Amino acid sequence: MSKDNPGYPFSAIVGQEDMKDALLVNLVDPSIGGVLIRGEKGTAKSTAVRATADLLPEKKVIKDCIFHCEAGQTRYLCPSCRELIESGIVPEYEYTRMRVVELPVSATEDRVAGTLDIEHAITKGKKKFEPGVLASANGNILYVDEVNLLDDHIVDLLLDAAAMGVNFVEREGISYSHPSRFILVGTMNPEEGDLRPQLLDRFGLSVNVEGEKDIATRTEIIRRRLDFERDPEKFCESYEPMQQEIRDRIEGAKSILEEIEPDDHLLETAVKISLLLGVDGHRSNITFVKTSVAFAALGGRDEIVRNDLIRAAGLALPHRMRRLPFKDVKPEFDKVKTVISECYGK
Repeated sequence: MSKDNPGYPFSAIVGQEDMKDALLVNLVDPSIGGVLIRGEKGTAKSTAVRATADLLPEKKVIKDCIFHCEAGQTRYLCPSCRELIESGIVPEYEYTRMRVVELPVSATEDRVAGTLDIEHAITKGKKKFEPGVLASANGNILYVDEVNLLDDHIVDLLLDAAAMGVNFVEREGISYSHPSRFILVGTMNPEEGDLRPQLLDRFGLSVNVEGEKDIATRTEIIRRRLDFERDPEKFCESYEPMQQEIRDRIEGAKSILEEIEPDDHLLETAVKISLLLGVDGHRSNITFVKTSVAFAALGGRDEIVRNDLIRAAGLALPHRMRRLPFKDVKPEFDKVKTVISECYGK
């Protein structure tokens, strides 16, 4: 985060534990599939997402690549980097920090996907690609505020890129593709409209947030915000030790993550819960298992415990339930806790 324009620190956000948990486990394991944050105005949705920028780790990328192709990720290289490596040239590398790339609701298809210069391709015999948002998002967080207000064709672009990890552009019979692997984070106010089911299911996790009702908590929120606006740099400096603690937790969790092998007991429990809730498809099972593992890693453990599963179930399953509206899932989750307790103890 720039010292000249510091953002509100993640560690200074009061309450909203589910939202913060959902963002952190995605930073630990990006393959979880992102998070959708739903709630009324003024509940720190955008603040929390933008605040993750200061927690994101550095990565080693190929120097001067517009897609920031990552070192060692040979399966996910752009055409230029692939050609460079296959020719036997050892590329130069540099370190860059992951960042939050924002997609404006009013963005056009060309702005999102990028464009091909057809005239250049015809006259020069070489493809010239002007990158869009999906190029910038590669290896980063792609943040869409008011995601429910996106045009359908933009939603389709996001769905395709999120599913394949590749952005494919075709104009006048000329095509170009590049890696576009990102953590998709969306925020929305349900009062302004629903989200297409195809996009809803694409989010790994979902969180409903509300304004804090406790007087002391609400007072602390106001106090911290006023302190931040009065002197942003001083405020951020006071929270830097806590920021660093979170960064260390994320890095430690990434190391532990590689050591945790989900056993049959966890997989069977995931299936039982999904069947109990009437959740269709298998994506929910996979996301639930990955999230449980990420929670264990964040806790500094290589063993998954009961509370990891309960927290994961609350984030990975409600938005995929067909038979009940989101606000009526609590009775069903009492049954989930019973199943988890039977399988993993009190």
